[in-house]
Amino acid sequence: MNSFWIILFHTYLNKLKSKSFIITTVITVLIVLALTNINNIIGLFDKNGGKENVAVLDETGELYEPFKQQLKTINKDIKLTLYKGSEKEAEKAVEKGDFKGVIQLHFNAEKLPEATFKAMSIADSSLFTDLQTSLQQVKTMLTASKINLAPAQLQKLYEPVSFEKFALEKNAKTEEELNQARGLVYVLLFIIYFAVIMYATMIAMEVATEKSSRVMEILISSVSPIKQMFAKILGIGLLSLTQLAAFLIVGYYSFTKNMETLKEGFFGVYGFGDIPLETIVYAVIFFILGYFLYATLAAFLGSLVSRIEDVQQMITPMTLMVVAGFMIAMFGLGKPDAPFITVTSYIPFFTPMIMFLRVGMLTIPAWEAFLGIAILIATIIVLAIFGARVYRGGVLMYGKSNSFKDIKKALQLTKNE
Repeated sequence: MNSFWIILFHTYLNKLKSKSFIITTVITVLIVLALTNINNIIGLFDKNGGKENVAVLDETGELYEPFKQQLKTINKDIKLTLYKGSEKEAEKAVEKGDFKGVIQLHFNAEKLPEATFKAMSIADSSLFTDLQTSLQQVKTMLTASKINLAPAQLQKLYEPVSFEKFALEKNAKTEEELNQARGLVYVLLFIIYFAVIMYATMIAMEVATEKSSRVMEILISSVSPIKQMFAKILGIGLLSLTQLAAFLIVGYYSFTKNMETLKEGFFGVYGFGDIPLETIVYAVIFFILGYFLYATLAAFLGSLVSRIEDVQQMITPMTLMVVAGFMIAMFGLGKPDAPFITVTSYIPFFTPMIMFLRVGMLTIPAWEAFLGIAILIATIIVLAIFGARVYRGGVLMYGKSNSFKDIKKALQLTKNE
């Protein structure tokens, strides 16, 4: 057992001190800090403090004030300035950067408002949409006055329809709980996706590197291949937990410091304030089981290749399974109760992502979640037993890899031992 721990901690410490790991960790931490401070970063580059200044040329002398009032109700960050100069002077002011754009207001033949908007670039569709919507409301008001509609009648006409949603299922999640679950599932799906691809590939590369340097011939004379495989899996697993802990600590600290500025956008819609403990426990369970599933698969696939450059080709099918599971889960975020999602949640290679999605977003019987976990554990055990046999023979194989045909050769070598 001493040899097992020696290989485990050697794998862990060797990777922990490597330049690639340190650089990757530092870059990812900086990305996490940037995301949680995104509003502050945008503010540094925004000389107008987030406000967009638009010049208004009102040829009618009547539209500016109602247009300004309507725009305030839609977007308070757009500042309108009544420009007294000519059209050419306004365009030059836009070119100098004094204004984001210039909008000309005038009447058509029916005495209804029309506008022309000019800017250095028309890529900012949100600004154009807000200006257009505001003017549309002014036009509606003027039209209503022409047909003698009272303000109360007009308000009644455009009053939003009452539409409430109620779930008949007992203990069904509320809209707020669904948003919180959706946010956590969204984040975890990305963590599982990138962690599996990155760390499983690392395990396969580790095995292939040792084989290519002939270190494996020395190792197998003193340590059984099965011990080697599981020591590497646990070593890289410990490394992944170390790296993820660093990301979570930095992310949580930065998030709590910028809570007020992050209430808008993603974090405003997908709240993370009152996540049920049960959901967090399931997240940890499915992440760990998902890692072991793909790590075991990657270890014995890595044992089949003798050159580092063959690793990517060998693990491509595994990577495609992770991508497929991720894409199915992304679809399931909008429709978690679809029959297709239910069926695929019991397919072992998709279970870590899709079963967690169902557990997080639906009120499903506990036995369904436990069944998914049981299937996943059983698959890991079967894969570990089969993978250990393939690994035992695979580490003795050298030469050009013939893809999955080498699995049969590895099993034959194991029998001949």
